[in-house]
Amino acid sequence: MRWAGVVLAGGEARRMGGGDKPLLRVAGRSLLGRVLDRLGGHGRPLAINTRGDAVRFESFGLSVLPDGPLGAGPLAGVLAAMDWAAGLDCDAVLTVPGDTPFIPRDLPMALAPAPAVAVSGGRRHHLVALWPVAARTALRDRLAATGGNAPRAAFGVRAFAETIGMRDVAFPEQTVDPFFNVNSPADLAEAARLAALTGAD
Repeated sequence: MRWAGVVLAGGEARRMGGGDKPLLRVAGRSLLGRVLDRLGGHGRPLAINTRGDAVRFESFGLSVLPDGPLGAGPLAGVLAAMDWAAGLDCDAVLTVPGDTPFIPRDLPMALAPAPAVAVSGGRRHHLVALWPVAARTALRDRLAATGGNAPRAAFGVRAFAETIGMRDVAFPEQTVDPFFNVNSPADLAEAARLAALTGAD
């Protein structure tokens, strides 16, 4: 399997009061830096997907992928990731939100083959997924047909994933949920506590 990885860092972070949530720090390191470190041991291409000025992420030394013109929301980021990976002649692209600092280091191998999505504690983490690059035409057509204005249930990540036969891959319970994500100031404090508890780098 030839894969590339893309960290989705374009959320609006409303519960954090706005700004770039992946740049928030836990125990001296940004959430984004922690995610990239956990993905970086495989020798595969990595990129960041976001909206707005790419300069704020230039210190990470990676390609920054803007969303395309076919609608807002996370599926636009997934399409940008697929298109970038296709240009690298990859079969699949791994997407991970930029606010998940404890993702497993073996995540790509555990999810293979695509399409597959991570599940923990009975919850499906729709954007922690390995997508087949071949699905990009179907996704582009879906975004173009709705213009991003279809009801959430019809237009969301889960609905599209079901159309391509996305498999669930369950991860065992651990001291720390590997897909714990930071959505609020309380979550940020909890991430710092968990990092100290587990010694997670």
